[in-house]
Amino acid sequence: MATENKIAVVTGGSRGLGKNMALRLAASGIDVILTYRSKQEEAEAVVREIEQTGRKAAALQLDTSLVSTFDAFLETVSSLLNEKWGRSTIDFLVNNAGIDAASPFAQTTEEDFDNLFNIHLKGVYFLTQKALPLLADNGGIVNVSTGLTRFTTPGYAAYATMKGAIEVFTKYLAKELGARGIRANLVAPGIIETDFTKAAREAHPGLEAYISSQTALGRFGQPDDIGGVVAFLCSPDARWVNAQRIEASGGMFL
Repeated sequence: MATENKIAVVTGGSRGLGKNMALRLAASGIDVILTYRSKQEEAEAVVREIEQTGRKAAALQLDTSLVSTFDAFLETVSSLLNEKWGRSTIDFLVNNAGIDAASPFAQTTEEDFDNLFNIHLKGVYFLTQKALPLLADNGGIVNVSTGLTRFTTPGYAAYATMKGAIEVFTKYLAKELGARGIRANLVAPGIIETDFTKAAREAHPGLEAYISSQTALGRFGQPDDIGGVVAFLCSPDARWVNAQRIEASGGMFL
């Protein structure tokens, strides 16, 4: 009897790092349900690209800042699993969706703070909580943090604060879900050349050269540097990796 395919949900999978994660998961033999907030056409293009490799994929709309929508979203996921896969669970949840919102500490508004909180902390916390009934035993959770929890770059106090909380949260997930065989880990990228960092790169023309000079491997990060790390954490080879923060930054600010 053939082993059923593993399935991963990747939030924010329509572009940037999330797209790369989805493609690398598919390349490793995992089917993917990706979410998008507004970029439906881009998300569907990723689905087609995955399907061309022989894997199954689907795209669903989700705004991870709106906890009130999560129950309906997960009902849709449940129906999709039944219709497309003939099963009732997923194996992996990758909490990738996020926004880049730099602002100096002294100028951060309450609105800025709340927006970052809702997307990067509250949304991740409650989407993971509400997804637990759909997450298969012996599955995994991968949360996305940032190099900015280890080193500091002025302008990211609020953003890095949320990610620091996610790092603590991930340890608690690993401890509390361990009885079900569910692993929880973090991937912490350095600065990567994506739409996510476009504004920062355009505002600071010398940024790429500076970061490259401060990175042991001497270059700026690319999406391909990250997706494979997530795919590894969702593989049998990572079965004993739990509650870990894996920084993928090329050795920034050592």
